[in-house]
Amino acid sequence: MNTQLLKGPVTKSLLLFSLPMILGNLLQQLYNIADTFIVGQYIGSQALAAVGSSFTLMVFLTSIILGLCMGSGVLFSMLFGAEQFDQMKTSFFVSFISIGCLTLLLEAICLLFSHHILIFLNIPLDIFNETHQYLRIIFIGLFFTFLYNYFSSLLRALGDSKTPLIFLAISSIINIYLDYYFITSLNMGVNGAAYATIIAQAVSGIGILFYVIYTQKTLLPQKQHCYFDKDIFHKIKDYSLLTCIQQSVMNFGILMIQGLVNSFGLVTMSAFAAAVKIDSFAYMPVQDFGNAFSTFIAQNKGAHYFDRIQKGLKSAIITSTLFCIVISFLVFIFAKQLMLIFINPNEIEIIQQGVQYLQIEGMCYLGIGCLFLLYGYYRGIGKPGISVVLTIISLGTRVVLAYVFAPVLGVTAIWWAIPIGWFLADFTGIIYGLKKEKWT
Repeated sequence: MNTQLLKGPVTKSLLLFSLPMILGNLLQQLYNIADTFIVGQYIGSQALAAVGSSFTLMVFLTSIILGLCMGSGVLFSMLFGAEQFDQMKTSFFVSFISIGCLTLLLEAICLLFSHHILIFLNIPLDIFNETHQYLRIIFIGLFFTFLYNYFSSLLRALGDSKTPLIFLAISSIINIYLDYYFITSLNMGVNGAAYATIIAQAVSGIGILFYVIYTQKTLLPQKQHCYFDKDIFHKIKDYSLLTCIQQSVMNFGILMIQGLVNSFGLVTMSAFAAAVKIDSFAYMPVQDFGNAFSTFIAQNKGAHYFDRIQKGLKSAIITSTLFCIVISFLVFIFAKQLMLIFINPNEIEIIQQGVQYLQIEGMCYLGIGCLFLLYGYYRGIGKPGISVVLTIISLGTRVVLAYVFAPVLGVTAIWWAIPIGWFLADFTGIIYGLKKEKWT
């Protein structure tokens, strides 16, 4: 077991722990970015719009699973820091069964109601069938997503952020190769991109499962730990459910924005499909840094190292701010070149709309960086409900402003609504934190 977050230089510990998480999630983004690039270049703008619309829905569904796993991970971190290993193993058993069953239920609901989901998202008729075919294949991979995120959360909670990166690196390479092969050699269209993605997800999910079984036997519950403990279940419910709500509400806001974007037609849909990939890729490191910060806070809270928490807070603020300033500058300056990665140069109108989106969002990454730190901080000190409140503020602001002003001011109102929501949530979270919330 790794105790690097409980001792040594704070900034170095945070960076060494977060770097594999950042690299891992950047690789995870390659799942859909590979789809977007190959689909956009070899199939066309309609297929790109279909895959792009699917991306926001899948991020939302994945966020539900990820939130449940992250919530359990916070509890694992606290129990590990407090050296309550038997309780940690029972928590592992209870959470695995509970979250696994919920994932299977979610997968069944998505497959049964896929047609109605696309109607809710305002998917245009000319890409409806392609989108429907793509998503019905992708939905099958939700359980593999659970396996990977659950065991990744377990290992990261105990200080191992490198192993999940290895499995993601392997599966990302497989995904990119199969994308290209299925689409360009077998002419499978968007279905080929979907099959490539779920095969890659299966590799990462099943692979990390067997890794834990065969190499981390001391982490696994023994027979005496495999029982339903009501107290542990309620703790897992409190952490996992609130973190799930926070993650899913955040991405439900993006899903609502996607529905509004779809009403502006294929040009705007294609621009948004490409630009949102770049946007997500750009701020993904600071999002993962916030998740690493949450584990740092939780472990040190469990060990009662409160001075170390204070030092970690200062270090995280400085690190996140510097990163956001640099990435904002790069995205703003190179917005057109970034769009050209996904869009044919002849698609001038799509590129112009994508550049506008990226430059508006790119100026404001400091807002989302601060918000991810606030999420991680409040989860780590055992107050995930505050993260939910901040997410609702961010979501509510962006959705209300977008739906009220977009019909009058056009699609630009949608782009501006998003960072306004970030900064309003930041203000609320900081003011609440200045009331000197206790960690104990």
